[in-house]
Amino acid sequence: MSSQDALAARLYYTDAYLRAFEAQVIERLAWEGRPAVVLDRTAFYPTSGGQPHDTGDLNGVRVVDVVERETDGAIVHVLEGELPGDNVHGQINWARRFDHMQQHTGQHILSQAFIAALEAETVGFHLGADMSTIDLNRAPLSEEQLAQAETLANEVVFDNKPVHTRFVDKDALAKLPLRKPPQVSGPIRIVEVEGFDWSPCGGTHCRRTGEVGVIKIVRVERRGAETRVHFLCGQRALADYRRKNHLVLDLAARFSVGDWELSDAVERLSEEARLARKQVRALQEQLLEYEAAALLAGAETLAGARVIRRVYADRGIEDIRHLAQRLTAEPNVIALLGCGNAGNKAQFVFARSADLPHDMNALLRLACKTVGGGGGGRPNFAQGGGPDGARVAEALEVAWQQLNS
Repeated sequence: MSSQDALAARLYYTDAYLRAFEAQVIERLAWEGRPAVVLDRTAFYPTSGGQPHDTGDLNGVRVVDVVERETDGAIVHVLEGELPGDNVHGQINWARRFDHMQQHTGQHILSQAFIAALEAETVGFHLGADMSTIDLNRAPLSEEQLAQAETLANEVVFDNKPVHTRFVDKDALAKLPLRKPPQVSGPIRIVEVEGFDWSPCGGTHCRRTGEVGVIKIVRVERRGAETRVHFLCGQRALADYRRKNHLVLDLAARFSVGDWELSDAVERLSEEARLARKQVRALQEQLLEYEAAALLAGAETLAGARVIRRVYADRGIEDIRHLAQRLTAEPNVIALLGCGNAGNKAQFVFARSADLPHDMNALLRLACKTVGGGGGGRPNFAQGGGPDGARVAEALEVAWQQLNS
C-alpha cells in the first residue's frame, strides 16, 4: 500500500464526522493478549498527538483500543472478542469522538491565543478523560494574563470561524505561518482555524469554532519555568459549570444568603470560627490548670516527689502530653500518664520536674515492653507505646514498682 493509499484509508482525515463505515479485514493478529484486526480502511482514530483513541464496535464486537503499529503505520483495532467475518461494519462512539474534537480544536485555539496575547508557546498537550492540559514555556502567569488569553480564545469561538484540514507539500508548507514545526516527514496535514491558527496535526477537529463551545481555564500550576494550564471545552465546560453552580446555590441556601453574598458570608463565618477556636483554647488552658491542680492535690508521694499515675481510655496522646507538661512545670513532680484500651494501641507520656534526678527515658522503655512496644526521649520527658492497649494500667504499675525499687 502506498503512502497516499495509507492516508486515504484513514477516513477520519477527510471526515471527522463519519460515524459508520464499511471495510474489509486484511490482517488478524493478537495484540497484548487480545484479538485484533487491521482493516483496509477505518474511521477509528488511534492514540497519537496527545489525543486518545476512539472506541466503538466492529460487527458488534467492542473496540477497546486503537493503535498505530510502529513498524508499518497500520491501524490496529484491539477487540473485546473475536471478530466474525471479513466484511466489517464499523460504528464509532460518537459522544467520545465529538468530545475529543471539541477539546482538541479548543486546544489549538487556546494555544494560539496564548501566543497572540502573551507570547507564551505550548510545549506539551494532553487530552485527558476528564480534563485537558497544555504546558506553556512561561511562568508565572497572573490571573489577568490568563483571563486575557481565555477571552481571546472565546472570541474566536464566538466568531464561528471555519476550521480547514488539508495535506500540503514541502513548498506550500514553507509559506504557512505555522504555530509549531511538523514532527513528521512526507505529506503534512495542516489544521487551520481560518485566519487565526495554522498547525500540523493528525487529530480530529470540529468544522467550525462555534462547535467547540466555551473554552474555560479551570486551574493552573507552575512547573519550574513552565505553566501547566488545565482547561475544559464544550460539554465538559457545561458540566463543570452545572456542578459548580449547584454547589454555589446549595452553599448560599445553607448560609441563607444570596450567591453574590457568599464570599462575605464565608469570610464572616471563618472569622467567627477563628475567634471560637481561640476561646476554646483559652478554656482548655483553664481546664488544664484545674485538672493539674486536682491531680497534684491527690498525688502519691515517693521520697519527697509527688507521683501522678493515670490511665485515660478516652483521651489522645496530645491531651496527655499537654497535661504532663503542665504537671511537671511544678517542682518535685513525676507524671506517669497513659491512654488506650482493649482494641486500641497503648500510648504513654512519662515526665518529671527539672529538679528531680529520675530517668524517664529508661522508665518508659521498661513500661513499653509490657504492651509489646517501645519509645524514647530525654531523661526528663519521654513518649512511646505499643499495640496492647488493654495492658496500660499494668505497664504503669511496672513503672511505679521500678520507681519504688
